[in-house]
Amino acid sequence: MSVRVLVVDDEPMVCAHLATILTGDGITVVGEAHDGAEALEAVVRHRPDVVLLDLRMPGVDGLTALERLAASADPPAVVVLTTFDVDSYVLRALGLGARGFLLKSTPPGDLRRLVAVAADGHTVLSPEAAQRLARASGRADDARDEARARIADLPARETEVLAALGEGLSNAAIGVRLHLSEATVKGYVSRLMDRLGCENRTQAGLLAFAAGLVGLDGAPG
Repeated sequence: MSVRVLVVDDEPMVCAHLATILTGDGITVVGEAHDGAEALEAVVRHRPDVVLLDLRMPGVDGLTALERLAASADPPAVVVLTTFDVDSYVLRALGLGARGFLLKSTPPGDLRRLVAVAADGHTVLSPEAAQRLARASGRADDARDEARARIADLPARETEVLAALGEGLSNAAIGVRLHLSEATVKGYVSRLMDRLGCENRTQAGLLAFAAGLVGLDGAPG
């Protein structure tokens, strides 16, 4: 599968570096943008599968661009890419539907692999990003207890589906693992969203992570 990527960062040299890293192995960098307004125009022009989006930019920032993309008819997968530690910007981006969060220090091979994974409909967190997210979202006992209380009444099968969402699996991959049809998995996911009050798969995945259903390495907890 060929993956079309748009790189968005206010530093042109960062965009050029990322384009060099990403190009190859079925990935094509179709364009770059240096603020949120340019990003929105570039998405319309290039129709990328994945947008690598910096959050802190002059003019229209990444959060505003993400919110506008999420409201569009057929949005691309958006992966936040930043040098910063996990903070309110990153957590808000994930709440708005970003497909994941990667550090700019992610090794090139991992970056290419995770971009392809995001294009395939999965949630992506590099191991270091997952560890930072755990610390930022409060992996303390009280936070874990609160998350576990939210999922306590889930049937066993829905808990399995939630754990798979925490690992970033697509509906098709969940179906293979649990021996279910993709349509059945889609039904489980829809019911989970309603039952847990989650607006998107990323929020559900983060809940699974907080509840300890998934370990820091992305494996079942």
